[in-house]
Amino acid sequence: MLGCEHFGKVRDMSISDLGRAHGTAAGYLAIARLDHSTKHIFIVPGVILAYVLRGIHTTSILGSITLGLIAAICIASANYVINEWFDREFDKFHPTKSQRTAVKTQLSGTVIFIEWAGLVAIGLACAFAASKIMLLVACIFALQGIVYNVPPIRAKDKAYLDVVSESVNNPLRLMIGWAMVDPTTLPPSSIILMYWAGGAFLMAAKRLSEFREIAASHGRGVLERYRASFAGYSEVSLTVSCFVYALISSFFLAIFLIKYRVEYLLTVPVLIALFGHYLALSMEPASTAQRPEKLFKERALIALVCLLAVGFLLATYVDMPALEMFTGQRYISLG
Repeated sequence: MLGCEHFGKVRDMSISDLGRAHGTAAGYLAIARLDHSTKHIFIVPGVILAYVLRGIHTTSILGSITLGLIAAICIASANYVINEWFDREFDKFHPTKSQRTAVKTQLSGTVIFIEWAGLVAIGLACAFAASKIMLLVACIFALQGIVYNVPPIRAKDKAYLDVVSESVNNPLRLMIGWAMVDPTTLPPSSIILMYWAGGAFLMAAKRLSEFREIAASHGRGVLERYRASFAGYSEVSLTVSCFVYALISSFFLAIFLIKYRVEYLLTVPVLIALFGHYLALSMEPASTAQRPEKLFKERALIALVCLLAVGFLLATYVDMPALEMFTGQRYISLG
């Protein structure tokens, strides 16, 4: 795990703090990025799926949901704290991230460590109070933040591994939602892998948007100084990776739909439209794909998400026997 001396050592290797204002309480709170809590919307499908497929298996659903949300928010914020701290020497090359608190102000490595450790402790304590599965998922969530951000591993600096490691947050949020309702099991592996690949698609699209914008405005050199992983990418490879991740996600989704409720096949066209719209969105100038916490402002995207939710509810409560034809072995007769 991280030690306070690690934060101090990195501080010694940082750029000069001369001329930068000292960090304030508001500044330390800002790097926890509580405004990014909208990303926890990915917890909701886990709650719904657990309720539909398993039913409620907890004595206090309200308490479980409350503890789960606090755990998710605290662990995510802890990850953001070390993300901003270890990225501050690289974010200065980014057109907008150069305005982040850790870049513009002089922060204390000791305070950063205390903030990170405190948030992790609160998150794990809430997860422990909820269930053993919640605690396990929360531990993996916190470990992912270290693997992704902290040297010498720092997965975010390695092409493709950066996307795969960051997107694991998606299935972890799914499992947190599931554990809120049923702390005795985990979601089906097919839906976990679908969520993981879907998250990889979102992260790859974000990098594609950054690549197109920063390379065009500031050049490849600045782009690679901002994030080393971009040295292993090209616009073509990022676009292809988006396509591959979308196919993988759709493949595992199809497995889940056919195994658990074939009526969910009705949601597939909307999901495909979502993939296509998001990829197109990532190619727009100053795309919100670079700032997922702002995606709620995209009306067309939200409309598709709402349509998907309506389709899911309809497919959950309305049986459609005609769709059973997709689950059996049938051959086209030529006679």
